[in-house]
Parts: sequence; structure tokens; C-alpha cells
Amino acid sequence: MVIRVAIIEDDPILAGRFADAVNAASGMMVVNKANSVASGSGLVDAGGYDVLLCDLGLPDGDGTTLIAKEAAKGRDTDILVITQFADQQKVLDSIRAGARGYLLKDQRIESCVEAIMEIRRGGSPISPVIARRIMEQMVEDRSAALPPPVSPLSERETEVLQLLARGFSYAECGDILHVSLNTIGFHVKNIYRKLEVNSRAEALFEAGSQGLISRN
Repeated sequence: MVIRVAIIEDDPILAGRFADAVNAASGMMVVNKANSVASGSGLVDAGGYDVLLCDLGLPDGDGTTLIAKEAAKGRDTDILVITQFADQQKVLDSIRAGARGYLLKDQRIESCVEAIMEIRRGGSPISPVIARRIMEQMVEDRSAALPPPVSPLSERETEVLQLLARGFSYAECGDILHVSLNTIGFHVKNIYRKLEVNSRAEALFEAGSQGLISRN
């Protein structure tokens, strides 16, 4: 089945590069594009795509409003933010709005195609720098006077989540911990269940807010 992709990006050169990379990849194609909140709103209303690539810094507003609009539709659509912003608040706002992945524009274009495939497999692609900033934001927000949290996660689950926060893939986590890919998947499933989340970004956000993972 072909993965249908929609792109909301105001830079025509960059939008073209994303579109070329997607159309050149096997099993996916761009079906619609927009370059503003106004045109993006119509794109979201029209639907017809499986993955929405959305910039945050649009000329007439914040792309987060479009993310929230898409999420509210309740469709089987995955939302992937691609932006130049690594601002912690923008990261958190987009995750709260419904984004399942977050990549920076200075990453190689091929990362976009890889992220689309990953997000459709149920993953939550997120650049290492973004993962670290989520962690830092949550840990710094906690008061030093609070008692140490009681973690619902096992020691191994915490190790897995810490590696994911550093940007490692499931396969890389398995190599580092000397366990199978299936075992990592089992731990991640338990992490999501215990933290009551559905994606890596949400898991990092929740674990960071509870002080369950460190910055180091």
C-alpha cells in the first residue's frame, strides 16, 4: 500500500526537496501541499493522506494549530513536525497538539523518508537534540525540594527509555543492552502502558515531567 503524504511548508525550495525525496522513495507519494495556515487548513479539511508533514513557523501563524486540527479529526493519520525550531516550548506544544514525530530541518533530507516509514510502523521518530531538550525542560521544571519520585518503571525499562531519549533506535538499544529487537519492543510496550502514553515523544515528556530519566 502506498503511503500518501501531505506537506505544509512555506519555503518552496525546501518543500520541493521534501516532495522529491518522498516521490523518489518506494511505496510513498506526495498527494497535496500547502504553504500557510490558511491553505493548510483547507488541506486538512480535504484529508486524503496518511502522513502530514507540518512546519511550525508559517507566514500567517503557528503550524501547531494545524496539528491540533488534524488530531481532532480522529483519522488514522500520523503527524510529523519538520521545522527549524528546537525551542523547548514549541516542541512541547506540538506534542500536546498531536504530533508523533519531530525532526529538524538541518537533518539530511533522507531522514524525512525514514521518519515517514518509521511513524507508519508505529514509531515516533525524534531527533536526538529534540529528545534531549524535552528531557532537560522537564527535569529543570521540577523543584529540587520535591522528594525523589517512585518510578513505575523497572530498571531495565528505565535504561531503555534513557537510550531512546538519547536518540537511539530500537535496534541500537538492543545492541547496547545485548538483547533482541523483540525484547526492546516488549520493554517499550510496557513503558507506554505504565506511563499511559502512545509514542516516544509522549513517553519522554511524561518520564521527564515525573523525573524518571536524567539528562546525562
